[in-house]
Amino acid sequence: MKHFKRILLACAAAVILLLIGYFALNRGYTFFMKRAYPLQYTQLVAKEATANSLDPALVYSVIKAESNFDPNARSHAGAVGLMQMTPDTFEWVQTKLKSDTKYVEEDLYAPDINIRYGCRLLALLLEKYSEKATALSAYNAGIGTVNTWLKNPDISKDGAALDSIPYEETRNYVDAVLKNYANYKKLYQFNSKGETIDG
Repeated sequence: MKHFKRILLACAAAVILLLIGYFALNRGYTFFMKRAYPLQYTQLVAKEATANSLDPALVYSVIKAESNFDPNARSHAGAVGLMQMTPDTFEWVQTKLKSDTKYVEEDLYAPDINIRYGCRLLALLLEKYSEKATALSAYNAGIGTVNTWLKNPDISKDGAALDSIPYEETRNYVDAVLKNYANYKKLYQFNSKGETIDG
């Protein structure tokens, strides 16, 4: 009987140790993932995501893919700031937002302006295209390019979804944003104001 009790105690101890190990590993994994997929500029993202009816997780995903949260980032194509907007696109989006202030390229380095206009652009594209991957392709390659792709039956059978993305850079970009999005959705929850409720 004593031998049986000892076995039971040993089994119970092993189960407890396994559970402790599991929770410790899970906690460590979550900590590591949140370092890899951080939340920065949270007040700005919450405000502009809400104003544009965007999922904050998608905004963070775009910022991570575009600049990895570096407000001074500049691409070889001349895209600027956190959400990597080109001056021409910035000028176009300004016509879609009523503002008494006329901004110039240098203003794109300011996080509040970049996120405001980047979110507006993203919202416009998501309104225009029914598929998230198509909207993201347009964010990277431009509306004109994507419209041409959608008219090509070899690239898009239904004129809405892209069966393939011809540009490798755009293909990799869309894959990166969607991967980021899946991780942000898994790691964080947001309230109706775009604020994280679990930090």
